[in-house]
Amino acid sequence: MSGTQIEIQLIAALVAVACAIPGTFLVLRKMAMISDAISHSILPGIVLGFFLTQDLNSPLLILLAALTGVITVILVEAIQRTGLVKEDTAIGLVFPALFSIGVILIARNANDVHLDIDAVLLGELAFAPFDRLLVGGSDWGPKSLWVIGTILTVTLTLLLLFFKELKLSTFDAGLAATLGFSPLILHYGLMTVSSVTVVGAFDAVGAVLVVALIIAPAATAYLLTDDLRKMLLLSCGFGVFAAIAGYWLANLLDASIAGSMSTVLGLLFFVVYLFAPGQGVLSSLFRERRQRLEVSLLVFLLHLQNHQEKRERHVNHLREHINWQEVRSRRVLDLARKNNLITIVDDVVDLTPKGQQFTDEALSYITTNKETAIEELKERFFLFRG
Repeated sequence: MSGTQIEIQLIAALVAVACAIPGTFLVLRKMAMISDAISHSILPGIVLGFFLTQDLNSPLLILLAALTGVITVILVEAIQRTGLVKEDTAIGLVFPALFSIGVILIARNANDVHLDIDAVLLGELAFAPFDRLLVGGSDWGPKSLWVIGTILTVTLTLLLLFFKELKLSTFDAGLAATLGFSPLILHYGLMTVSSVTVVGAFDAVGAVLVVALIIAPAATAYLLTDDLRKMLLLSCGFGVFAAIAGYWLANLLDASIAGSMSTVLGLLFFVVYLFAPGQGVLSSLFRERRQRLEVSLLVFLLHLQNHQEKRERHVNHLREHINWQEVRSRRVLDLARKNNLITIVDDVVDLTPKGQQFTDEALSYITTNKETAIEELKERFFLFRG
């Protein structure tokens, strides 16, 4: 593996971590798509910075671009607060307008500048190692590495200093205000960090990958945990994995590096979306199926409690009178028998003492409008779940 390959992967990994940190809070605040708006609306800030300094390497470009990102957030929220449109509509109104202003400024004042759509939208990490930082004739490595490394260091420092405040304002802004933390300052601080991160990563990876690295790792981690610290670590891990795996996928397919990384992020989210143990599609389907079976069991046990006639307690009654299919009837009976809730003698079903106690408690919960407590009751009584 060459030095250039190592530098490309290192830049991509640092960008992934730098994007994952603010991305986690944006996803939790249901503001994920604001990153897309920022990634496009920073263009006029970059253009104005260049016109003022005539230097693409000036720090003023980053400052003005970050300011444009904050202005984008302010405009989106101002439009949303009118109540006339929702947030997604406000985003769709603001960022195309600001992006178009940037394009117009370039067209009017820099006609000889070629706007490379591929470089702007997809970026090209393969070229990042060739833009070197030279100090006194010494080569200090890729410029992108230093820019994103500095941004990441500042982001991590702010995260460590204000983690509790960010956490509190994210989950309970009212309580944060009561305790003396300003949710507004924290909010715009987060937006500023997000804007600076987007600007720093924009040149190396492009708008598409910036948005993907902000949203996808955090969204994937959100399906696996409800602990903020774990979510941050998982987001960073997923981002770094996608950066490295995406690079080698692009190398294998001879394709766009940024596009390959975005593809890996999408595949990673899809796998977790299907197989996540708590909130995945398959686990949700299994849980719903189990809950339906357990509700059927409860209905059957209540029926047994209210009817003493043998005909009403015969196993065939499940199919003849309750109108259950044979498979469902057999599963209900098996579940009740495994948990020692019933006995079956000559195809007549009787409640065991344990079954009677479970049914009495379940009925008490239902009549007192405490249906949610039935789950706790099942945990105590059921050795086997449906």
